[in-house]
Amino acid sequence: MVAIANLQYGWTLFVNPIDQKHGWGVTAIQLTFTIAITTETFLVVPLGGRLVDRFGPKLACISGPLVAIAWYLNSIADSLYLFYFAAVISGLGAGLVFASSNGNALRWFPDRRGLAIGLTAAGFAGGGVLTAVPLDGVIKTYGYQAAYFWFGLGQGLVVLLTGMLLRAPRPTEVAALSPPRVLQGKHNYAPRDVWRSAPFWLMYAMFVLVGAGGLVLQAQLAPIAADFAINTLPVTLIGITLLTPIFAVSVGQIMNGLSRPVFGWVSDWIGRERTMVVAFLLGAFAFSALILFGSTPVWFVLLTGLALFAWGQIFALFPAICTDIYGSRFATANYGMLYTAKGVASWFVPWASALSAVKGWTAVFAVLLAFNAIAAALVFVLKRARNNLPAKDG
Repeated sequence: MVAIANLQYGWTLFVNPIDQKHGWGVTAIQLTFTIAITTETFLVVPLGGRLVDRFGPKLACISGPLVAIAWYLNSIADSLYLFYFAAVISGLGAGLVFASSNGNALRWFPDRRGLAIGLTAAGFAGGGVLTAVPLDGVIKTYGYQAAYFWFGLGQGLVVLLTGMLLRAPRPTEVAALSPPRVLQGKHNYAPRDVWRSAPFWLMYAMFVLVGAGGLVLQAQLAPIAADFAINTLPVTLIGITLLTPIFAVSVGQIMNGLSRPVFGWVSDWIGRERTMVVAFLLGAFAFSALILFGSTPVWFVLLTGLALFAWGQIFALFPAICTDIYGSRFATANYGMLYTAKGVASWFVPWASALSAVKGWTAVFAVLLAFNAIAAALVFVLKRARNNLPAKDG
């Protein structure tokens, strides 16, 4: 999970250099990001979830060569279509890692499921923290092509080697654990039954609404800073001085990674729904504050970090509550279906670029604020629908 982090979180550092070299326009270039996320979420994770449930998590090994090939193609691409093709391969690689790692985490430690999936998901969110500055340095010194080649090779190798070490828990290991504190269902619902149930579609809508905000920020941090005319201004925090967009990317990745185990751990104690309401309202607050103070470098760094902290929890809370409701037997496949909501949310990335060109980023932040507030209200509907779910085993 750490090794594939830059496929998503390092993307924003490449957007402007690619545009400066080829002049294709930010909106067209950002479609690459959407293609990668859509491939990962719609094609690979749902299908990969079924395969992992059947064959085990070592399928992640296949992702190593895919990750390396995708970034190699990016290093030699001289057309948008080759970038788009590489994005499909990148999505394939990332999707298999997600399905294997997250599905496996959902089966381990059902008494601390939120924390277990949160720690696993934190590897993806926090994986780019230590490499953000070196990656940016290589891009600026040697060009984005060199960064794609060398980082892609290293990331692919790590995925291949670590994937060999994954294994599912044995029944005796799970049986020996303490009973969970939060409500968990007693039935294992097959994907066909999950697909037809109301709680699934409520969670899907919430995932899209909240997911859109974080994906827009991740993909657009550098362009937003440029539009605010603060991309060349330095920011100093805790004795560290960096340019505003680089600092924002680094802080955002730290907060995003921290969010997942923190909210996951909290949800193991107070319940998933209560934790969701807190997180979603915190996200709404962060976007409202960005409207007011986002054009100031220090506040831009702090508030985008807060927004990503409120956002990152979806990758801990949603898989945990999905498995709580529908059981662990088909955990990977069921969460794989829910995870396609991330692909839908990624469609808001080019939309945000288009809206900002007409109305500015304040309008984009206002929409994302409303999305988080609506999601918070839907939590109460989800709780009622969950209680009315008919008993059934797949």
